[in-house]
Amino acid sequence: MAKTLLRTAIFALVLCTGTVQAQRIAFVDTKYILSQMPEYAAAQQELDRNSKDWQKEIDDRWAQIQRLKDAFNAEAILLTEEMKKSRQDEIAKKEQEARDLQQKRFGVGGDLFKKRQELVQPIQDRIFDAVKEVAGTSYVAIFDIGGAGNNVLYASEKYDKSDSVLRKLGIRPGKEGANPGNVRGGDDDDDNGGQAAPDQTPTKPPARGTGGDNQMKPKQ
Repeated sequence: MAKTLLRTAIFALVLCTGTVQAQRIAFVDTKYILSQMPEYAAAQQELDRNSKDWQKEIDDRWAQIQRLKDAFNAEAILLTEEMKKSRQDEIAKKEQEARDLQQKRFGVGGDLFKKRQELVQPIQDRIFDAVKEVAGTSYVAIFDIGGAGNNVLYASEKYDKSDSVLRKLGIRPGKEGANPGNVRGGDDDDDNGGQAAPDQTPTKPPARGTGGDNQMKPKQ
């Protein structure tokens, strides 16, 4: 819902600013772009190899645990209570070690996540830089239709109307909110359709979640 409102607001502001001169928006499909890049295919292959190796490592641990359980069940009748407890403690310890290894390899911030960041983030950074070059001074915003949320990859800061909206709400920007000092420095003349300052610095979108390995992330 929030993303839909964000996109709607951006389109509305772009249409409003068109009174000065025709402004342009564009889209790119980063999923398609990534699919055409040999270095991305190579990165995916390396990630797949690592993932398979780590999964086999974990499967071997659980296979060993299953053998210990089978042996315990077969020999339990011959064991003393103290021996049973010792064997059960050993099995429980190995189960915890296997779970810890699973988390280390595939958990949030784990080895696979770090490897993906190492291999894929530089490629995504290259795409982001190329998007900025393509945008130049010709585009107000560029959207990514290849990800899950159609995120904004590039937005010209001179069309950031956040402070104008705050003023319409009766709030003095940067004074009554959580960011004192009005770092955006929006001028009142933007509210009346006046021409904005010629700053074309791109606004980077917020980083997306790490779940999708082919979703575009902004340069950090």
